[in-house]
Amino acid sequence: MLFTGEYEHTIDAKQRMAIPAEIRARLDPKVHGAGFYVAPGPNGALWIWPERTFEEMAAAMGRSLLPAEEMMAFEEMLFSQARHMVPDKAGRVRLPERLLRLIGVEQGIVILGVKDHLELRPPSVWEDRREQNLAKHAEIVLQARRAHEEQRRGESE
Repeated sequence: MLFTGEYEHTIDAKQRMAIPAEIRARLDPKVHGAGFYVAPGPNGALWIWPERTFEEMAAAMGRSLLPAEEMMAFEEMLFSQARHMVPDKAGRVRLPERLLRLIGVEQGIVILGVKDHLELRPPSVWEDRREQNLAKHAEIVLQARRAHEEQRRGESE
C-alpha cells in the first residue's frame, strides 16, 4: 500500500489516535491485516506499518542462530520497542505512552504518509522539518536521483 498525505490529529486522554478515514478506507484486512505495528523510526518519528507489511519485512530479514552483530543490535532495538495495535470500531489505536514521550507528543500529532509506512511527529517538529526540507528541495531531489541511479546500477551488476 502506498501511503501519502499529511493529517493533523489529536491524542485523547487514553493515548488514542484515529487512523485517518482516507487511509482506513484503502486498507483491506485480508491483504494488510487487521492491525498495525508502531516503533521508533531512525529519524526521531514513530513509524506505523500495516500488520502484514511489518511481518513480511521481519520475515525478509532472514533467520539465523548466529546473525551478524549489526543485525542483532538492530533487531533488538526494533522488535523490543515495537508494539502491535488493533483499531477499535472508531478506527482509533492506542499508542504506548512511552513511545509518545520518546518523540515529545502531548496532545496534537501530525500523521505523514511516507511510501510504505506512516510517521507520527509533534506538529511543531514537523513544521520545522518541512520548512528545512522545502528550503533544500532541489538538493534533496538531486540526492534522491543519484541514490536511485546508484541503486539501479547495483541491481544490474
